[in-house]
Amino acid sequence: MMPHSGTPLRLALAGAVTMGCAMGIGRFVYTPILPFMVEALHLSASQAGLIASANFLGYLIGALATSARLPGSPRAWLVGALLGSAVTTAAVGLFTDVTMIAAMRFLGGIASAFSLVFASTRVLQALARAGRSGLSAVHFGGVGIGIAASALVILLPVGWQAMWFVSGAATLVGAIVVAVMLPSAEEGTARAAAKAPAPSGGLGRLIVAYGLFGFGYVITATFIVAIVRGQPELKAFEPMAWLVVGLAGAPSVWFWMTVAKRTGMVRGYALACAVEAFGVLLSLWTGIAGILISAILLGGTFMAITALGLEAARRRA
Repeated sequence: MMPHSGTPLRLALAGAVTMGCAMGIGRFVYTPILPFMVEALHLSASQAGLIASANFLGYLIGALATSARLPGSPRAWLVGALLGSAVTTAAVGLFTDVTMIAAMRFLGGIASAFSLVFASTRVLQALARAGRSGLSAVHFGGVGIGIAASALVILLPVGWQAMWFVSGAATLVGAIVVAVMLPSAEEGTARAAAKAPAPSGGLGRLIVAYGLFGFGYVITATFIVAIVRGQPELKAFEPMAWLVVGLAGAPSVWFWMTVAKRTGMVRGYALACAVEAFGVLLSLWTGIAGILISAILLGGTFMAITALGLEAARRRA
């Protein structure tokens, strides 16, 4: 039996804090801060894209690296990755050179991937063993809360560099909270393996679908605030755009998990992708209605698709 410090709800909450800090802030805070950086540093569209791509490349490398047999405990890697996310996020504010900013975002991408993989593996396996898989919605819902929090940073009466410092400090606090909440004792893997569902095939197709999903949503997710700023009639909506994405994302995993129970995991995944595709298309519609609906559909699907994809992959692997 799990120790009290490792009760399912507590683990899910620790996962939510991890996801909020490493993903909601560490990976996505670039979106609301970007327009201020473009204005202050006179960044071109290609330079802004390069910085974003550096973060995505780091995320890819970090995700692949977690498949290796790493020394030490997963808990230590998770807390260390959160600390790394805090440091690299704050460090962006120290530089005005595009190359150095991209380098910090690259390292931050690695840290985000390590946090996501180690936290999701630990939490999802523990919840499955305890028969509380429904609490995965709490774990992934942290991303939406983190995004909403990152949207609020632009309301501070400070410059873009201080926004990065504040974001890094918030992630540092989150790392401390996770270190306190996450139990030290590691659960044995044999018991988890014994109760894991049998592989069901189709993993290759799922990987391709997941890659297409990432390609499809990431441009809108990165530049939606910049899109709003670029349209004078939407200027007043700028502080709200990313906040709407986060608030829509917080309950999205619970909603789509409920849908998946009725339709099946793969059909639920496909339906969520179709809804998100429509939301991405709406971002091209000038006017506050188009951007608002786009933000709701984007926020209300992208983390749910991640959650459904990870759960489907876990069952197939």
